[in-house]
Amino acid sequence: MLRKGVTYTGFAELLKEVFVDVAEREFRLDDKPSSDSRISLLTGVHRKDVRRLRAQAGGHEASLPKVISFGAHLVSVWLNSSPFCEQPGRPLPLARLASNGGECSFDGLVAQVSKDIRARVVLDEWLRLGIVRIDEQDQVHLETMAFIPQRGFDEKAAYFRHNLHDHACAAVYNLTEGGEPFFERSVHYDSLSPAAVTQLREAVNADGMQVLIGFNQLAAELEERDIPPPDAKQRITIGLYFYTEPTPPTVDNPSTASSS
Repeated sequence: MLRKGVTYTGFAELLKEVFVDVAEREFRLDDKPSSDSRISLLTGVHRKDVRRLRAQAGGHEASLPKVISFGAHLVSVWLNSSPFCEQPGRPLPLARLASNGGECSFDGLVAQVSKDIRARVVLDEWLRLGIVRIDEQDQVHLETMAFIPQRGFDEKAAYFRHNLHDHACAAVYNLTEGGEPFFERSVHYDSLSPAAVTQLREAVNADGMQVLIGFNQLAAELEERDIPPPDAKQRITIGLYFYTEPTPPTVDNPSTASSS
């Protein structure tokens, strides 16, 4: 946060918004809106601040911004749907213009997902973010197996919010609720060499991405085959992450490995 100029004061203001929003949505009595005084009592946020925050625009949604949801959908179609892929998970290079490639072009791909957005606008933005590249034959190549911008802080921040929110919600549910738990497991070791960590990182990048691509293909098939009523739609997030840092020096201990 400090690298991006977020001060403690700014962070504290964001926390007030979060506390007020959650109290308003999840701690109602008899499903009726709470008063400013009750929310102030629950959260410890001053009543004047509660009134001001509630008067502002509605709460933050957990879903991704529209532009990113569109991008994720577009990449999914390119990866999984004919004529844009050789087989699921193997996207084809696409002619940039429909005049050269017809339906099997970047123009055709964008048109299949939305008639309201110009392909050139999407292409320029994706070139900026490093999602695609154009070769000497004016063909567009997909440079990623998911909509994860290589550049563009705002886009990365949107994914940060989305993934952190859903991971934390799964963990909190498993900790506090009595129903069937969400899948949330990890593997951790603390006595690996840098070379071993590099090997594991590469394995996670390769094998982990294949696992996620498989889930993506299944979800795309189910979404097309099993269409729910408008009032019964649900969203999902399936994630996989990798992190490493030096192990703090301690007394000699045997290597540990566990999952939780």
